[in-house]
Amino acid sequence: MAEMPTDTERRRVLIAEDEALIRLDLAEMLVEEGYEVVGEAGDGETAVRLAEELKPDLVILDIKMPIMDGLAAAERIAGARIAPVIILTAFSQRDLVERARAAGAMAYLVKPFQKSDLVPAVEIALSRYSEVAALEAEVASLTDRLEIRKAVERAKGALMTTYGMTEPQAFKWIQRTAMDHRMTMKEVAERILAETAGGEVSQQPTV
Repeated sequence: MAEMPTDTERRRVLIAEDEALIRLDLAEMLVEEGYEVVGEAGDGETAVRLAEELKPDLVILDIKMPIMDGLAAAERIAGARIAPVIILTAFSQRDLVERARAAGAMAYLVKPFQKSDLVPAVEIALSRYSEVAALEAEVASLTDRLEIRKAVERAKGALMTTYGMTEPQAFKWIQRTAMDHRMTMKEVAERILAETAGGEVSQQPTV
């Protein structure tokens, strides 16, 4: 049995499986391993609604369910960035695995499974989801960096043209001004561009 996590570490799991006995077994395994089962569903549509309401840390979906199957539910849950998804299937065919991955599933389990299969799948799904979230955040920061770089490049050009600075001097001026005034380099760059574009140019930039 795994070491019981603290309340702050306890992972909240939503289970969607139309066979009540399997759902019960799954819930018992998860609780024994220190996870908290916050909701259960017997169809994909209910699973999506509960995921939206409960915001669990993980959703486990059977691939074959009434009303909405697990793949469709996975697409909705993963697409909305609610939680990582594990797909349960009685089949190990490659096409189903590929479809599960395309639907946004982070891991899958082939039935019948043991606790020794379940826990690694849960941890893999949580880990992969964290990695994807971190990569998406990094992409956002790279976009920001690109915008900052463009603004600073334009501001350097304005300082070089208007005040006769060299490129290194212009960059150092922007950097030092940002530090002295507790501003971001982008804010300094935007002020320089506004000042030089306005036509009212002093002997030195006045940021």
